[in-house]
Amino acid sequence: MEKSVTAAPRLRASWLRSERYGVTEDEMRPVFTGSVDSGSLLFECGSEVLRGLQTTLANEPISLMITDSDGLVLSRLCHDTDINRSLDRVHLAPGFYFAERNAGTNGLGLALADRAPSLVRAQEHFCTGLRGYTCAAAPVLDPVTGGLAGSVNLTTWSDSSSELLLALAQAAAGNTAALMLARSAGHTARPAPRGEVFRVYADRFDDDAARRLSPGWTAAVSEAIDALGQGRVVAVVGEPGAGKTALASLARRELRARQRVLSARCPAAEDVEAWLELWTPELGKDSTCVIVSGVGGLPAWAAGELARVFTSVRRGPGEGLQPFVLTAQSYDALPEALSPLVDTVVEVPPLRARPDDILPLAEWFARADRRRPVTFTPAAVRALRAYDWPENVKQLRRVVHEAATRAEVIDVHHLPAEVFTDARRPLNRLQALERDEIVRCLTEPGTTVAKAAAQLGMGRATVYRKLAQYGITLPGRG
Repeated sequence: MEKSVTAAPRLRASWLRSERYGVTEDEMRPVFTGSVDSGSLLFECGSEVLRGLQTTLANEPISLMITDSDGLVLSRLCHDTDINRSLDRVHLAPGFYFAERNAGTNGLGLALADRAPSLVRAQEHFCTGLRGYTCAAAPVLDPVTGGLAGSVNLTTWSDSSSELLLALAQAAAGNTAALMLARSAGHTARPAPRGEVFRVYADRFDDDAARRLSPGWTAAVSEAIDALGQGRVVAVVGEPGAGKTALASLARRELRARQRVLSARCPAAEDVEAWLELWTPELGKDSTCVIVSGVGGLPAWAAGELARVFTSVRRGPGEGLQPFVLTAQSYDALPEALSPLVDTVVEVPPLRARPDDILPLAEWFARADRRRPVTFTPAAVRALRAYDWPENVKQLRRVVHEAATRAEVIDVHHLPAEVFTDARRPLNRLQALERDEIVRCLTEPGTTVAKAAAQLGMGRATVYRKLAQYGITLPGRG
């Protein structure tokens, strides 16, 4: 496109992606699914927010939409019949996918690709059929997981004022996420990614403890060592907190014990540019490896820039170790621009799939905190091994740290209440306080249900009902 010479970098990158997807300026390729998920929390909260916004825009020719993370339009609100008919003709309507690969550069597609608020005016659209509109969109991030839930899209005529359009879209997206959090049954908001860049120092995990780790972990480490030793680009995948960066670092140091290893954790979308400038120069230094964590959360333009940088520093066959390793939750989560660079995928099993790792890891974490060996009673070990660990090793480290600050012989009453609770049952603040008090009373040495009930001011039947309500399982009590 002729305009691409002067357009903003994000728009130029989007046009290039549109061409790569096979979209032409004269023809869009919207896909109709026939139905939408009207029962999702995103749909419920987004629709409620947009209905409120619509009342303030009653006389404006603006169409308000909610889409899912794939660009599927879930709902569309607008009182203006002319713009509704016009949008129907270009298939910007519920049930149609309108991501970049379907409709080229457009507001909602760019917001989803880059995970950033986006305004696409008139001629900035890739397809001529959309150049009669101006579209402002903002991503909606899941407040609990931090993942991309969808987008809010506001579309008006191209000759209408668009000065406030993007601000309205951002406010609606933020209000949708806030409402989702309020209705997510006691979950707390996931902190925004900070984009840390730090040096990973060699773990002083003693050989005896290392030999006690499970075959699931040691096999993954061996697979990574073999692939890295052959000069392959490796992506380490697995659930959040499973130890992806630790595994990549361990494998690199097995090959080069004195190598400098940096970890670059992906930041929020608005901080990506500064984040890239901070660490990408390190890739050109000898004996340095950068582990780029969580690349699935990168905006599309940043993934494209990383692919360019990685291609320029990538080693050829027989030229030594690659200067970078990637991590993501799954291979499918790798951005399209980066996945072709990956030669080998190594999967880290979640902690619940390797219970034999729990005790040696717990002992290591506790000793690191106390600066001396710490003992776990058999009851405490059973409790730790019975738990599902939804946040994996990251959660185990937090739990052990809390217990190790209280005792050098850790028993069940030193462990936090979350270890005895069904992790799939989210609680609000008052419920969590009640659960914690029940667990505290029941885990005190020598306590019976009858004694705990008296201390709590409840009947025994009520205590048993609360145990079932909160999914509490205590060692020795079933």
